Amino acid sequence: MILYHGSNVKINKIDLMKCKPYKDFGKGFYCTTIKKQAEFMAERVVKRQGGRKVVNVFELNEDIFKDKNINVRRFEKPSREWARFILNNRNRDYKFLNSKECNLDNKYDLVIGPVADDDIIVLFRTFTNGLIGIETLIKELTYKELTDQYSFHTEKAIKYLKEV
Repeated sequence: MILYHGSNVKINKIDLMKCKPYKDFGKGFYCTTIKKQAEFMAERVVKRQGGRKVVNVFELNEDIFKDKNINVRRFEKPSREWARFILNNRNRDYKFLNSKECNLDNKYDLVIGPVADDDIIVLFRTFTNGLIGIETLIKELTYKELTDQYSFHTEKAIKYLKEV
């Protein structure tokens, strides 16, 4: 499987220490199966940090899904569980690290699911502020065009990625 990572630099070695915390699925190295999405992310990074747009290409060895030592969490579509997971991972004050509803402790080596883009974040804030309920949140998310993300959180998961 081919995955793309948008950046402002060519990535020769993935360094999880350089990854930012409090992202959708926790601190990790994020990729997508959608090249256009990676190009968009590269443009965003260049606007914020300078440099030039780079789309890094990796091959994911799908044996990762057979490895009993790799803990994979997959969200097929927006759901109550997915929304809570993202809200908890983005919440700097979330304290229940042992909960399966977060990955702040990197309990999952790989997390796969839809991206919570800027429009979705606005919906999440509306929910968090109590202006809509969880059912309305999920219903609204159903009508959004969603993209995917594969987030790698541990070195043992990163080993399944090979630069192309």
